[in-house]
Amino acid sequence: MYGPGEVKSEIRPDPQILTPGDAIIRVVAACVCGSDLWGYRGIDEVDEPRRMGHEAIGVVTEVGAEVHNAKPGDFVILPFSLSCGKCQACRHGVDASCDHCAFFDSDDAAGRESQGGCQSSMLRVPDLADHTMVPVGLSEAEIKKRGLLPDLLTLSDVMCTGYHAAVSAQVGPDDVVAVVGDGAVGLCAIIAAKLLGAKRIIAMSRHEDRAALAREFGATDVVPERGEAAVAAIKKLLDGDLVDAALECVGTKESMEQAIDITRGGGRVGYVGVPHGGSELDLWKLFGRNITVGGGMASARDYIPKLLPLVLNGEIHPGKVFDLTLPLSEVAEAYAAMDHRTAIKVMLIPDKTD
Repeated sequence: MYGPGEVKSEIRPDPQILTPGDAIIRVVAACVCGSDLWGYRGIDEVDEPRRMGHEAIGVVTEVGAEVHNAKPGDFVILPFSLSCGKCQACRHGVDASCDHCAFFDSDDAAGRESQGGCQSSMLRVPDLADHTMVPVGLSEAEIKKRGLLPDLLTLSDVMCTGYHAAVSAQVGPDDVVAVVGDGAVGLCAIIAAKLLGAKRIIAMSRHEDRAALAREFGATDVVPERGEAAVAAIKKLLDGDLVDAALECVGTKESMEQAIDITRGGGRVGYVGVPHGGSELDLWKLFGRNITVGGGMASARDYIPKLLPLVLNGEIHPGKVFDLTLPLSEVAEAYAAMDHRTAIKVMLIPDKTD
């Protein structure tokens, strides 16, 4: 990414093993995340060319001497953040807050310049590969034969992030839940709310295609209104009540206010939207209504082993959020499609010549 609206596909040197904790991955599928659009839209500053992407699945081609959890030939899922598995946060299952947390599209944990983001045909997993990579246990051929690529790719980020929203809001049996945001994360949060036993799930969506997928994933109702009109619409649906839990999956001030306003006194809000646009909390409102707010960056490495069996046995199909697939050479079109909301989420696959 060179700047707002400017994304290019370029040939770069192949990544190399630099430390004993590294691994090299042949990327089979990657994707564009909603958070990638903040720089594309000029909201986040891009002051120099940045290699993009933090979601990928692929095959291990080489490992450093300290990597033992996967070997060359293994098909792995790469959670969007890297973690050590040993620090206090990791020991408590919060690997997103790892003391050594690093990201694929930024410098590695040792301060070395990134060799590339996940939107690439080859990728170095820096320093922390031994804990970060999650082997699937199936060959690439079997995964493709079963059509599992899209579902597995969601476990790199959006399915785990949606699940984190529901867990953070303490969704449980008999809860009435509303999901604010109809992007890939919000749609996956609907799956998560259903998994955790919610009896009624309200998707807040204005788009027919996304609303239809929300219903397929388990939404019982769709509310297109926003602001005070949304509060009124939900009260009408629930005979004057508000929801037990709201899942905030956007990251703006307006989306957080919406989540809080539709939640009953004593209810819970789980937030996973990357904060943009001034999402300060009104503490007096939370105090007066006894609303609990929890959430943050999802600990994908901890959630993947919980969700992977559900994908492999066909219980959930979060990969349906991918409604467009493009080769890496057409990455600019992928960003434009998501920016213009003509695609929910775009899967990127290496060009045949890669």
